Amino acid sequence: MALTFETLERILALERDQGYQNRAVIGGLERFAAHWQERVVSEVSDPELATRMSAVLERLKRYPYLQTREERASAVEEMLNILAGHKPERQPEPSPLLRPLVSQPEAVDLDSPITELQGIGQRRAEQLSHLGVRTIRDMLYLFPRRYNDFQAMKPIYKLEYGDVVTVAGTIRDTRSRRGRGGQEIVTSIISDGTGTVQATWFNQPYLARTLRPGRQVVISGKVDEYLGRLTFTSPEWEILTRDLIHTNGIIPVYPLTKGLGARWMRRQMKRVVDYWTGRLPDHLPAEVRERAGLLPLDEAIRQIHFPDSQEMLARARRRLSFDEFFLIQLGVLRQRHLWRVRPSRPLPLNREVLQAFLDNLPFTLTEAQHRVLQEILEDIQRPEPMNRLLQGDVGSGKTVVALAAMLQAVAAGCQAVLMAPTELLAEQHANTISSLLRGLDKLTPSVVLLTGSLPALDKQAAHRAIQEGSADIVIGTHALIQEGVTFRELALAVIDEQHRFGVAQRASLRQKGHNPHLLVMSATPIPRTLALTIYGDLDISTIDQMPPGRKPVTTRWLAPRERERAYQFLRSQVEKGHQAFIICPLVEESEKVEARAAVEEHRRLAEEVFPDLRVGLLHGRMSAEKKEEVMRRFVAGELDVLVSTPVVEVGIDVPNATVMLIEGADRFGLAQLHQFRGRVGRGEAPSYCLLLAESPTLEAEERLRTLERCQDGFALAEKDLEMRGPGEFFGLRQSGLPELKLAKLSDVSLLEMARQEARRLFRVDPDLSQPQHRLLRQQVLRMGWRGEGDLS
Repeated sequence: MALTFETLERILALERDQGYQNRAVIGGLERFAAHWQERVVSEVSDPELATRMSAVLERLKRYPYLQTREERASAVEEMLNILAGHKPERQPEPSPLLRPLVSQPEAVDLDSPITELQGIGQRRAEQLSHLGVRTIRDMLYLFPRRYNDFQAMKPIYKLEYGDVVTVAGTIRDTRSRRGRGGQEIVTSIISDGTGTVQATWFNQPYLARTLRPGRQVVISGKVDEYLGRLTFTSPEWEILTRDLIHTNGIIPVYPLTKGLGARWMRRQMKRVVDYWTGRLPDHLPAEVRERAGLLPLDEAIRQIHFPDSQEMLARARRRLSFDEFFLIQLGVLRQRHLWRVRPSRPLPLNREVLQAFLDNLPFTLTEAQHRVLQEILEDIQRPEPMNRLLQGDVGSGKTVVALAAMLQAVAAGCQAVLMAPTELLAEQHANTISSLLRGLDKLTPSVVLLTGSLPALDKQAAHRAIQEGSADIVIGTHALIQEGVTFRELALAVIDEQHRFGVAQRASLRQKGHNPHLLVMSATPIPRTLALTIYGDLDISTIDQMPPGRKPVTTRWLAPRERERAYQFLRSQVEKGHQAFIICPLVEESEKVEARAAVEEHRRLAEEVFPDLRVGLLHGRMSAEKKEEVMRRFVAGELDVLVSTPVVEVGIDVPNATVMLIEGADRFGLAQLHQFRGRVGRGEAPSYCLLLAESPTLEAEERLRTLERCQDGFALAEKDLEMRGPGEFFGLRQSGLPELKLAKLSDVSLLEMARQEARRLFRVDPDLSQPQHRLLRQQVLRMGWRGEGDLS
């Protein structure tokens, strides 16, 4: 420990020689203290030495808040005396700058409510709560949404139009006047000895009193031009002091809400970051941090808020993004561990039943279907429960693969269940499965349908068959997870369109059996990086091949002036005996959003455009019974055109529908547009998807062009994730995935590094119960991984 003492003594002596400017080490003495604290705690065993070092470290943390040269000189001498072996004096009172930071320092920690911070009362706390900030820790993790880079400082005579720059000078004159509309305009003339420049602010009358002639100021912003003169319009500004937070360097811009100003937020955040990062323990094990080449947590938090350079900002973002990926990976590995720790019933392969089923099919499975079926069959033969995601584009043949696995459960004397998000989809599955089983000699399973709208007597009969075991394959909706539904021996659970179900609903279905094998299916292709996060606890099977003969859907993006042409084309398809969808983004008209609303559009189309056609309406505000009735009529061919909101995205199969016309197509993501398109092209006739967009942005235009030229759902999913991010691509809150604040799923290398490190640590300590992983365990729980739910 002698080396530590000598190092501290040298640093303090250098600080004294440099005039107490807090420049003896890069970042200041307070940062040095934060970096050395872990080493002191781990290396010092002698109580007396520990007391001396703690006293010095505490004074180092307070040092930058001392206001005068005399205070700092006294503090340095006191620390040198303590290192020399003298008994430390009473802890110094915090300086006036530090004291207002907290009301009761000894009682406040990172998880204390923000009302413990001076200057934040109940009103401010309520405003900050809208940003998700309720504790001091939340404040540290409220990251800037962007930055203004004011690193370039120029003399005024070198300013050029368009520069984004910082200027320091003296105010020569400030005047206030009323502009058109009564707004107050404040104009200052600023000089730095090389020239003068004008700065103008609007509706800030107090600046006329603040920016008095003679005051030295710093302004930052973009150089504009007015009447041939260079000028700043509404620049950032502050009085010239030693610590500039609004105008010097890379300036954070925080998310705001009503009542919170940018300057207030920045000032408050600077004080919180300066004081509390030194008290922020690093949950990441040191060996992980070193292998990955990451910043310590306190440094990363400081640099993400107030970066010293673009390089340090990038390093801070990398560390904090790694944290997010790493914690998520630990969470999904934990879920996988909890799932597999309980045994499941192995389902031996009955080759005779399998071959009879395949021979009975009216078509031949594709190579992709054979491959994923083999993966599933291998899983269900093991005593560990299968936890697998089966993904494939619309029409790729997922249901027949799932049915082959379900038959293995029935052949073993057990039951299988398939849960779908809508009654119509459940009915379609029941009809499809019954038809695929027709003529099967080796096994004649009983198929039972259970939905909420079944008559009471039929529902009771279904419950009884399920409980007694005479129902071999059960197909249904949310009604399957209601109380009163008891399976005799459920061995395999299949969930279709699984993203339409919440975490708790999926868990409820699993609990209907003794840890059954689980197969979840999705027609929304999942990009690889998203699969590693949301579905990191599942094995993934992908059907990446369409059945032969499936025709691509011709897709065209039309300008608004071509709407009548689209209507004529739609009518021509109906006259040929086909049907059409028209998708609208809203239910009812909104003054704030210019998008065609389904209710009004249905009225207009039925009365003005297609008065001679049968036009139906479907939207999410209708009762479940009404929606089912409308969809049944469309399936039965009783409606020619169905005007619908996005509720039609899943759960309706109408081979006779050949046209999908999408209003406001620029308002949807690629994955959703591809799902809409998948509702047509299911029959023998050529099918078409028409995209109408009123005034798309450049990004929306790129989406529409991409959809025109690409039919591959997996390629579209990757592009959609790249363009819109994970939150909009898929309901992440529904899936159980914690929010990603900084990490980008496009950063595959960082995600895979985090996954590798998480696996390495998980092999050693799956419960994070070892003392050195205590902080990491707390952080995993803090992110929302509690261990009782699941992400499947």
